[in-house]
Amino acid sequence: MATDTLKSEKNTTGGGGAPGLRRLLLDNGALSALVVLVVAMSLLSGDFLTTQNLLNVGVQAAVTAILAFGVTFVIVTAGIDLSVGSVAALSATVLAWSATSAGVPVWLAVVLAVATGIACGFVNGALVSYGKLPPFIATLAMLSVGRGLSLVISQGSPIAFPSSVSRLGDTLGGWLPVPVLVMIVMGLVTAVVLGRTYLGRSMYAIGGNEEAARLSGLRVKRQKVAVYALSGLFAAVAGIVLASRLASAQPQAAQGYELDAIAAVVIGGASLSGGVGKASGTLIGALILAVLRNGLNLLSVSAFWQQVVIGVVIALAVLLDTVRRRAGATPVSGGAAGTGGGGAGGRKAQAVKYTVAAVLVAAVIGGVSLWNSGSSGGATKLGMSVSTLNNPFFVQLKAGAQAEAKAKGVDLTVTDAQNDASQQANQIQNFTSESMSSVIINPVDSDAAGPSVRAANKADIPVIAADRGVNKAEVATLVASDNVAGGEQAARTLAEKLGGKGRIVVLQGTAGTSASRERGAGFARGIKAFPGIEVVAKQPADFDRTKGLDVMTNMLQANGDVNGVFAENDEMALGAIKALGARAGSSIPVVGFDGTPDGLKAVEAGTLYASVAQQPRELGRLAVRNAIEAAEGKKIDTTVKVPVKVVTARNVADFS
Repeated sequence: MATDTLKSEKNTTGGGGAPGLRRLLLDNGALSALVVLVVAMSLLSGDFLTTQNLLNVGVQAAVTAILAFGVTFVIVTAGIDLSVGSVAALSATVLAWSATSAGVPVWLAVVLAVATGIACGFVNGALVSYGKLPPFIATLAMLSVGRGLSLVISQGSPIAFPSSVSRLGDTLGGWLPVPVLVMIVMGLVTAVVLGRTYLGRSMYAIGGNEEAARLSGLRVKRQKVAVYALSGLFAAVAGIVLASRLASAQPQAAQGYELDAIAAVVIGGASLSGGVGKASGTLIGALILAVLRNGLNLLSVSAFWQQVVIGVVIALAVLLDTVRRRAGATPVSGGAAGTGGGGAGGRKAQAVKYTVAAVLVAAVIGGVSLWNSGSSGGATKLGMSVSTLNNPFFVQLKAGAQAEAKAKGVDLTVTDAQNDASQQANQIQNFTSESMSSVIINPVDSDAAGPSVRAANKADIPVIAADRGVNKAEVATLVASDNVAGGEQAARTLAEKLGGKGRIVVLQGTAGTSASRERGAGFARGIKAFPGIEVVAKQPADFDRTKGLDVMTNMLQANGDVNGVFAENDEMALGAIKALGARAGSSIPVVGFDGTPDGLKAVEAGTLYASVAQQPRELGRLAVRNAIEAAEGKKIDTTVKVPVKVVTARNVADFS
């Protein structure tokens, strides 16, 4: 029976010195990589090796680690689970909806959420075991189903989380994060299941040789169903912890987390071929990813380059594991797991090596910490978390902020939340641990930003909200244009162009985002004043030009007689123009939102009838200007409005 335990083909427990240390590092490749990363980040940033920041790393690793523990069971059996991120979001949504809209007692809502995760895993296991579907296909289908059900239940909007459950995202004693405790508990459960139970031994047997396991009497199909159900259970716990941190269930939460979970398991030494994997390795893998993201944020590395660096580190970590195996480490049977290395004497020698290694690492880290003490300096430092930099509007907002920071001579660090409320919470935590003079946040979601902003409030760091407000937290000022008013202006502009009569379609932004909700609400309110206008279809295109093209093309198939389009941003409007072809601007007016450079060019060309311009560069400049004044203790207005203007062919030249 194959297990995750490794031992050398040669006896190295008796040899000390460099060969023994080399063997220790090779036999623990992921741990070695983690130590190297911690030391490197400590040398590069004086803010990294602080108690507060290390706790931040633990919190930021928690959700990924819990998901990864569940995925470990699946990978050990030579399977894969791509659905854990969606299942996590669905479970949290079920809990929030049950406890609020359905009026179910909180304890029962928690049970329903956990049952939802187990049910999703059970379906995955049944499809794989009895439906004979490849694990990749079965879990890919559940990824889509889980995310879709989450959006259906929530109607695309975040749902406030019960306060009693939200305590899972808080701290004990004001300093110990509860998510870290949950991560440790789930890690211990994973270790016990893998190492001390019949199910765990069956996992290794199935992953090592499924046919041999079946012939030896194991009920392989039932075991696989149990394994995937266990993965679903862990995903549900991860979803609850994530929603607790954000104080709301986000239907779009945990997107892409399944890839992080799989990466953590593989970095931790598990084999995608099955039969190898352990809880401690998975935990180390999750910590490596968290340390990387945290450290790169502290070093102000571009969000785009962060993805490159993380990919390279994953490849290097797996390469190190390959080198380790080639150097002589081989899998041993479950029965030998506890006796490797020469029995009791070997285990004693190994314990001595681990102790020596731990002392050396502690000495190095302690020295680095002393060397870096006081390195943060007293210069004015601003942190800015932007909801996404894959949208021209926010790229311009960033450019305006950077220009103002350069003019004022302050240090500005800009991060990209990639439309992930959890990732943005991590970034605000990092800014707080860096003791930024002031923080600017362009929230992915106004509710989800609340807890992390409250933490900055406790640290007496002024927070500036840009473009969107923050709920249930204190901000020094809100610098924004009015999305609702802009939506109303867009409705009036389109209706007047159509003469008060017509059939129109609406391209919505990313479901659950406050920008989409506010612009859509404003447009709906404004269009009510024109009873001759009928909205025949609404579909989300996620603020993306390509999706706008595809969704508009599909809408035209069912609604070929439309004579007007409203898109909640210019990118989707430009995609719609492509789908409309020659009809755009001639027979079908299209109205966008944001006033991006490409949008203004389309207005000038006549293909885009109008765009509600928000002047993002000016918004960025004003956000930085107010952040500096707040850091200096000056009194600033609670709200700073950036004028919104409808741009058409008549005034586009003046506006540009």
